[in-house]
Amino acid sequence: MNTRPTSITLIGVPLEEGAGRGGAAMGPAALRIAGIRQALTELGHSVSDQGDLRPQPASDLADHPGANQLQVVAAFARALEAATYEVASAGNLPIALGGDHALAMGSVSGMARHAAEAGRPLFVLWLDAHADFNTPETSPSGNIHGMPVAFFCGQAEFSPILPAGRPLVDPRKVYQVGIRSVDPTERELVAEHGVNVFDMRAIDELGVAAIMRRIIAEVEAANGLLHVSLDVDFLDPDLAPGVGTTVPGGATFREAHLVMEMLSDSGLVSSLDIVELNPFLDDRGKSARVMVELTASLFGRRIFDRPTRAA
Repeated sequence: MNTRPTSITLIGVPLEEGAGRGGAAMGPAALRIAGIRQALTELGHSVSDQGDLRPQPASDLADHPGANQLQVVAAFARALEAATYEVASAGNLPIALGGDHALAMGSVSGMARHAAEAGRPLFVLWLDAHADFNTPETSPSGNIHGMPVAFFCGQAEFSPILPAGRPLVDPRKVYQVGIRSVDPTERELVAEHGVNVFDMRAIDELGVAAIMRRIIAEVEAANGLLHVSLDVDFLDPDLAPGVGTTVPGGATFREAHLVMEMLSDSGLVSSLDIVELNPFLDDRGKSARVMVELTASLFGRRIFDRPTRAA
């Protein structure tokens, strides 16, 4: 088991404009209230909290008919790209507390810049019900939280959100696990670009342990950095209802913890997103607590049997 103490930096990203509905901006506060810093500190890690990003809208960008709230989303992407890059370059591990999944445009891009400077490939583990490989031309809604994977892979250059020529992620180094809701055109794009997709049928047939062993082995063989992007809707909505895009049939409590425990054992994770938590839709903080528990598993906590209270 990897038990090395880690220097962790929390970055709050109160972004909800990428999702098309309100509530996700309260996610960072809910994760803090659920005790994410305390849980990581108790595991022996050094944890600092940079507070929340509060960028002004990117007024230099023109409106785009297929990309809703572009100026706000772009501003957060720029601010988080810089913050993630700075934290990682200082030798710390950044955790982006979201906020909707559009924030990964910034966090993954920042890690891609750091990885390029370190001369190492960046791999992305996308734990989500959705592939998020849409573009403004293919998106049925125009909500940018459905576009971040296409963006950081260089397939959604619809606006100068980040500088041209920035380091991109090879789509063949993206692993999507738990997928169960993909738009038809998006499905074609994912296949065309070689994204590795392990949908819920693959989890049922192969088991999550076999899938994770393959991913970990490929990252290790390439001496890669691994960014993990954890969406609340990776989990079954009965377990974590606090998300605006619930899709039945998600990962179970044990499957999700096994993913995190295997990642912890590997020692490969260099950055993390926790996204799409919408406290307004949650059941008394249930989803926030589950996300904190999963994060603790990723950083070394193990689940042990608890004695059953006698009748």
